[in-house]
Amino acid sequence: MPPDPSARPTILIVDDDPAMLRLLIDALEPAGFNVLVALQGEMALVLLEQVTPDVILLDALMPGIDGFETCRRLKRRPGLTLVPVIFMTGLTDTENVVSGLQAGGVDYVTKPVIPGELIARIRVHLANAQLTRSAQRAMDAAGRFLLAADAKGRMRWSTYQAALLLGDIAPGTELPAEVQAWLATRLTQPQEVPGSITIALPAPNSPTRRVEFVLIGQMAEDEFLLRIVEQDTDHDFDRLQARVPLTRRETEVLLWLARGKSNRDIAQILNVSYRTVNKHLEQMYPKLGVETRTSAVAIAVRALEGA
Repeated sequence: MPPDPSARPTILIVDDDPAMLRLLIDALEPAGFNVLVALQGEMALVLLEQVTPDVILLDALMPGIDGFETCRRLKRRPGLTLVPVIFMTGLTDTENVVSGLQAGGVDYVTKPVIPGELIARIRVHLANAQLTRSAQRAMDAAGRFLLAADAKGRMRWSTYQAALLLGDIAPGTELPAEVQAWLATRLTQPQEVPGSITIALPAPNSPTRRVEFVLIGQMAEDEFLLRIVEQDTDHDFDRLQARVPLTRRETEVLLWLARGKSNRDIAQILNVSYRTVNKHLEQMYPKLGVETRTSAVAIAVRALEGA
């Protein structure tokens, strides 16, 4: 029985060189891939409105918009952010390699392309993309409000719930200026700024809404993992108190803890002493069945997000 075409990964080749196209098609189809072709960047962007390939092979130099700009534009589309883009070009200087990676590419091969090497690279990036998609689907299913951003404040990806909260801020576009400045300072002076920032965002049915960005961790030199929370202190307090066995004051401490505030920040917010906050934490941990701040925050986050 012939293989099911739908089970074969789909590769989109964007190149205007007929000889290169023949070489790649002759190598990829016998290796188990479906192949689509676009001769220009504009043609590829139109095709990508109808089809989502598993990998894109993109020539850097083409008539019309070049491969770098083509990559930047396609990466702005939410459905394409996780599709690996491999650049193909005769340009080998460092500046062009960096340009390809900054545009959103995951790899860079030079012409003349060696088919066997290219196929090996494709398989590695397919596997990595599948793992990333699986992890993102799991976070989406759990209702997590998470996103990743680079040091310049451009969003790389977000879960479905976070995308709903952010509205018009799509992957590949810049986060609000306040968040960009906060991330830049966190990168160069991590001790000088808090682990969260609250800003006002436009809302469809109200003038503004308060949204907090909380830094969870730095996954790479140029990638931050953030959690976002729409600020509604009264609603969040009621929701949290209904789900944890704590006193009112302990619940307030836990709520601000989950929002990334330090003990000193919490003391100022609640107008109590720093020692009082520490005392509440000591009493809180046994009631929650945990021993650490991180575990307590995890319980609060699950309660607030409905998990």
